[in-house]
Order: sequence, then structure tokens, then C-alpha cells
Amino acid sequence: MSDQSILRITREIIAMQKGSDLSLAVAFKDTNVRNVRALIIGPPETPYEFGFFEFAVKFGREYPTSAPAVNAITTNGGRTRFNPNIYGQGKVCLSILGTWRGERGEEWSSAQGLESILISIQSLMSSNPYENEPGFEDAKTDYDKKNQAAYVAKITHETIRISIADRLEDYLGINRAAPQAITLYNAEEECQSTMDSSLFEPFKDLCKRRFLWYYQSYLQTIERESAKHKDGKVFDKMPFEGAGNTMDGTFNYTDLKARLQIIREKLDKETEDWAEVGKLAVKEERGIAASLQRQFEQTVEHYKRNDSVTIDMELVDKNPFVWQLVLFGRPMTNLDGGLFRIKMYISTKFPDEQPRVKVETPMFHIRVSSDGTLCYIAQRPDDIRSHVDAIIASIEDDAPAYDPRTLVNPEAARLFWGSSDEKKMYNRKLRRSVQDSSETEQQIRNFS
Repeated sequence: MSDQSILRITREIIAMQKGSDLSLAVAFKDTNVRNVRALIIGPPETPYEFGFFEFAVKFGREYPTSAPAVNAITTNGGRTRFNPNIYGQGKVCLSILGTWRGERGEEWSSAQGLESILISIQSLMSSNPYENEPGFEDAKTDYDKKNQAAYVAKITHETIRISIADRLEDYLGINRAAPQAITLYNAEEECQSTMDSSLFEPFKDLCKRRFLWYYQSYLQTIERESAKHKDGKVFDKMPFEGAGNTMDGTFNYTDLKARLQIIREKLDKETEDWAEVGKLAVKEERGIAASLQRQFEQTVEHYKRNDSVTIDMELVDKNPFVWQLVLFGRPMTNLDGGLFRIKMYISTKFPDEQPRVKVETPMFHIRVSSDGTLCYIAQRPDDIRSHVDAIIASIEDDAPAYDPRTLVNPEAARLFWGSSDEKKMYNRKLRRSVQDSSETEQQIRNFS
């Protein structure tokens, strides 16, 4: 059973890692597949929206006959209960895990697995988690409605504070006691440093990239909620909270906004400094530098033979860790006549750290945030040409499937998936930015 169990777990992990679900991620350390880390990104249009919630999953030797043990890690050090079914101490109450009595047929079966467990946990992160508490499923009184709104309000605040701001500050080494004191980035130290092998942070790069994707959405949430909840207002206590298993605190959206802005500045600085780290790697003749140089040359040759795409490519300062792309809009499309300057920064830790892409030409587009962050998904994350392919596909796609987890430009998304008149407005704004792009590019070339 033990060998079969390991094979089953391994297959499930590989299937999830190769899957297309952008809201779930799994990883394990070294070869210990029985101890898995999982990340759930909070569902859109809920108080958990785009938060980063981590769980530890431990598979016993009897799996899949018996369910694994699951514990929440994102609990503010055991002080915050994010859901009636997700306790501050980490317990996750689900009938399929055997941690809660459910209806007949809801218990664990070997047909279920890691993905179904995570989807079940994700389903708890609803727009009205107050109803998850037993006995409150059909609460309709004015008292309950008031509590429902208050519960959603404090979860929204703590999702941003704990699952996003605290997590990213830890990753970036930002001191929460004095967040303005950001340690300056040292390229040489970064190039020579080694990670503490005792630490296991498998989702660090993913959360950094997703923070850049969702930054505008976070700020939009803060703007909306701060109008309703003044700084210093104490969280309401729910009737089912108690005995050290609560969500206590006060609203302070002014502070949260400032913290997110600092995180964004630090991430932008980190991205830019990849160029300096890359120069050191070239100087030291490291293998990653030579590999990226080859990949650049091969990618250039590939696109020279591709008549359907017109793109200019060069290395910034001959640095293989910074690629400059200029994409020409295809004729007979909304991008016709446009020239889009795109910069791709690559880490010396690639592919463990994925490239960060900035569309430098102002562009009104559902996949481009107002500050130029591009949302794209490479089919082969370990191959740079696949990233270039995905960048082009993301910008050129004029009929994308609706996926709220890829909405990096809230205003553009609202228009694109709105009424027919709003869709027309989106196309007008896109065309206007396309027309402006050719003028901007001409000015850049004249200045050069």
C-alpha cells in the first residue's frame, strides 16, 4: 500500500502542477511527497478575493483509503480564524476530511484526492462565510444580516493585511514596525547568497507575480472599503467566535494602502535590479547567462522565419537577462498600426523565479494593468521562447475566455465583459491607445 500510495500522491501533484487552474498551487520539499504545501488564491467577488492562503497537507501511509490531514498555515500565528470552518489553530472542518460530521455521502472516499480537497476548502471562501457556521445557514433576521455584513468587512480587511501584506513583507524583508525603512538591494550579495535550506517557501515567486497582477484590484478594494470603515473602528465580534478562536482587530485602510505601495515599490526595485545581478552573472561566465544568450539568438531566428508575427528583439545593454521587444500590431485587427514596446526581466534563478514583463507603451487592454504589468501564462515556464509566445498571444487575443483570476485591469475588464455599448467603449479606448502607441514609438526612435 505504501508504494501505491506514493505513486498516487505523486500523480496527483504532477497533474495539478501541469493543470490550468490559476487559483490552486501545490509543492513538496525534496522527495517527501507525503508532506505537501498547498496555496489557494481567494475567489473573486468574495472577502477573500486574491488573498494567498496556505495549507499543510500530510498524507498517511493508508492514503487514499484514508483522508490526509490538512492544517491552515495562514492564521496570523494562530490568532486569526478566517472562516467558521477554518480555525485560528489551523483546523479545517470538512466532512470529507473526517473533521466534521456531514450528510450521508459526504464522507471521504478513495475516489477523492488532493485537488477535490482544495476545491472543497476553496468553496468555504464564499461571498457570505457567515452561513458556514452550523445553525446560521438560514439566518435571515436583521441582527444576522448586520453580522453578515460586519463579518465580510473584517475578513476583507484581514485578507489584505495578513494573507497579502504580511506575506509579501516577509518575502521582501520589509520591517512592519518601520515599513518605510526598506533595505537597499545589493546585486553582488544577491548573486552570491544561498538560501537557508531549512526554509521552505515554494510559493514566494508565484505570490510576488500575482501581487503585481492584482495590485490595482487590491487598491480598488481598499478605496471602496475605506469609505465604509473608518480607521480605528473595532471589528464586530460574531456570536460564534470565542475561546481564543476569533478575528479581533481594528480597521486601518490608510496603513494598508501605504504598506501595499511600499511592497510594490520594493518589487519594482527588485525587478530592475535583476539586470545588475545578470551583468555579474555574465561577468562570472555563469551557465544561466550563456543559456539565455543562446535562447535569445534562437528566439530571434524563430521569429524571423515566422511571417505571421512582426516583432523586433534586442538585449538591453547586451544583457541576456533583459530583453526588449517591439511588437507590431497585426493588420486588420484592433492592434493594426500599433507598436508596443515590452521589456522582459529575467532572474538568475530562472526558472524558479519566472520573468516579469512590463508593457512600457501605454495600452488600454484587459491583460495590461494601468501601470504596464502584463498578465500572461507560458505553456512551458522553463523555456524563454514560450514566454515570448505567451506575451504575444496575450496581447493579440481579442476573444479571451472569461477568467476573473486574470483580470489585471479592472476598468478594461468591466467594459470588455459588460454590455454591448461598454464593449464598444472598450474597443474605442483600445484603438485610441494603439494609435497613440505609433506616435510614441516614433518619438522614442527620433530621440534615440
